[in-house]
Amino acid sequence: MLNIVLVEPEIPQNCGNIARTCAATGSRLHLVRPLGFDISDRAVKRAGLDYWHLVEVFDYGDLEDLFRRRPEAAEDLWLATTKAPRSYDEARFTADSWLFFGKETAGLPQAFRERFRDRCIRLPMVDGARSLNLSNSAAILTYEALRQAGFPGLAGTGEMAAERP
Repeated sequence: MLNIVLVEPEIPQNCGNIARTCAATGSRLHLVRPLGFDISDRAVKRAGLDYWHLVEVFDYGDLEDLFRRRPEAAEDLWLATTKAPRSYDEARFTADSWLFFGKETAGLPQAFRERFRDRCIRLPMVDGARSLNLSNSAAILTYEALRQAGFPGLAGTGEMAAERP
């Protein structure tokens, strides 16, 4: 199962959009503190996130806590960063990959990026464009990883497939 990791996310709407992507794809959502918002049941209900129950969410105190509790994450991880030396199309994802995304204002910590330098990837953009929105970046890489894995467990057609005249 694909794992989406948000490291110190700050904007609740981005997390909500990414949670919806996770719900639609069966991916797990991992949140690394500190968070810029409340994820209590009460806050989620108040925000009207009616798909939150479809998302398997894990909460960690920091990156060290994540790797202590999930050592397998270090075996198949990819770090999304605008500072990466190579494009995401060079990555070979699996259905169990871990995709890491940093906070909106600063990205992933430099020491973390250096530790996994060969696993840093970027989305190509024109010169002068700082970055894409976090939830857009997460959706693009989630679907690319799932495409490479053959879209495991996902429906490949909609109801129109059965509606032949």
